[in-house]
Amino acid sequence: MQTCDAFTSNTCGLVVRLSVVIIALSLFHPSIVRAQSASQPATPAPAADASVPPAPQNTTAEITSRDEATTFKLNVNLVLVRVVVRDAKGHAVGNLQKDNFQLFDNRKPQAITHFSAEQPGTQVATAHEKPSSDAGETPTESVSPPAVPERYIAYLFDDVHLNFGDLMQVRNAADRHMAKLRPTDRAAIFSTSGQTMLDFTDDRAKLHDVLLHLQSRPIAAGFANPCFNVTYYMADLIQNKRDPQAMQVATQDALFCEFGGNPMFLQAAQHLAESTAMQQLNEGDAESHVSLTVLNDVIRKLSLMPGQRSMVVVSPGFLTPQLEFEYTDLIDRAVRSQVTIGTLDARGLYVVGPEADVSGRGAPGAMTQGLKQQFAIREAAVDSDILAILADATGGFFFQNSNDLDEGFTRVSSTPEFSYVLGFPPQNLKLDGSFHSLQVKLKNVEKLTVQARRGYFAPKHASDPSQQAEQEIEDALFSQEEVHSLPVHLHTQFYKSSSLDAKLTVLAQIDVRQLRLRKADGRNNDELTIVSALFNGNGTLVQGIQKKLTMHLKDETLEKKMGSGITLKTSFDVKPGSYLVRLVVRDAEAQLVSAESDAVRIP
Repeated sequence: MQTCDAFTSNTCGLVVRLSVVIIALSLFHPSIVRAQSASQPATPAPAADASVPPAPQNTTAEITSRDEATTFKLNVNLVLVRVVVRDAKGHAVGNLQKDNFQLFDNRKPQAITHFSAEQPGTQVATAHEKPSSDAGETPTESVSPPAVPERYIAYLFDDVHLNFGDLMQVRNAADRHMAKLRPTDRAAIFSTSGQTMLDFTDDRAKLHDVLLHLQSRPIAAGFANPCFNVTYYMADLIQNKRDPQAMQVATQDALFCEFGGNPMFLQAAQHLAESTAMQQLNEGDAESHVSLTVLNDVIRKLSLMPGQRSMVVVSPGFLTPQLEFEYTDLIDRAVRSQVTIGTLDARGLYVVGPEADVSGRGAPGAMTQGLKQQFAIREAAVDSDILAILADATGGFFFQNSNDLDEGFTRVSSTPEFSYVLGFPPQNLKLDGSFHSLQVKLKNVEKLTVQARRGYFAPKHASDPSQQAEQEIEDALFSQEEVHSLPVHLHTQFYKSSSLDAKLTVLAQIDVRQLRLRKADGRNNDELTIVSALFNGNGTLVQGIQKKLTMHLKDETLEKKMGSGITLKTSFDVKPGSYLVRLVVRDAEAQLVSAESDAVRIP
């Protein structure tokens, strides 16, 4: 393979100006900068390849390389819908085609322009021994390949809403479950309060210790009146839905508990009921908002892991009035980042009986007590709606109404054997932030059930095509999927200069003649974005380097001088350990992406 320096000689008549840029880790996620440990110091930006001479001032460059700042943003033009289809026994079905699906947006049929069938675990990095050939350097001895992490599971415990008894039960079950994780699994623990956290690791002892620190941490920890108390569910009915029955029950309770049942104080009781409902609504909204915010943050964190991504949400459920946009936004992010969310209702097998009077003694009377009982039953049911929505929309499993929590963790931590991603550009979409209901149906098949998201919110402004390109690169970089849409091949080598220092070299070999070049003004034009990234053994991004390669090639150059292609070299200074190398190349003209992975162990 001919390298860049080979075709910069006088006989080639080409000019190459090669420069690189270290990708700021904050471009991928703000927390990554903080996550970088002292043992992995940031490497300064390398200089241009020493083998590439400076360009003569009077020569027109046919190939140039430049730095370009990049900020990845989420593109929402294409609505993605993850679908899991199951047979009568609950097994995922994997033999369906695009023509088997119908997709409706607000009951209007949509043209499915994107379709992919996915099977977890089929696209993982492979490890190889690394040869050495650079002159003047001593190659390392042959080493056995590392075990490549394949699956990343983020466990989120909703300690804001979990009571002490339920939390102890799920904590013990989670401990037994995590002790059985596979060697190629990496697990992380998060809590909605933010007070219990552990980054992705394969250290089972650390997972056990962190689980022991979980405890119930409600935000609204005030003392409820044992007689008069308006629940969050009733507060939503009173304040947001103006429900007269809920207001009547709260007023009667206030009148009996605070005013001795004296009808002369009815108006005061109404004011007290309304103000109490407002207070409970604000407190409940705050807790739900915190839980959804942490959910979104964990999805962002998980989306940066180079492998299978699943999330387990352990919660009793919670209400989300007026927060639909927030949970729909995190569903969008999860689907685009290939994050599957499994949810476990931590209440286990629960029954709301006559003794479950949520307001304590409360006002007497069969009608009032009957309404309160109805509210309690309905609240217990709707609390889990958000858990069902998250699982349905991302292809996960929702486990509820069972005390077999060991089985529950097994089910919700697994991903479906097969799933499908449907994408469509909404027709005549108004940029007004309105909610659109979605429905997926099957045609030409029978006795199958469909699991898919229930809707999405329209964007409030148009997106930029450059944002879409950046998003494609980011998605490919933090995936383990092998994509070979471009004639690019990855090779890696490493050399140890001491027992504690090594240099890892990433070679991107590009067959230029196989690219879809655009002809203009007698030149063959294209621009490639080449990103090389290094992840540590737990899947955390250590460093990324991006190059922009711009080509304006003459016909004779393309035909006679580019037969061996181009090799671009990127180097990383590393310490002993296991690493995953990720190479992503995007073609600006054809808008295609190639992505490859390789695993390296530095002894």
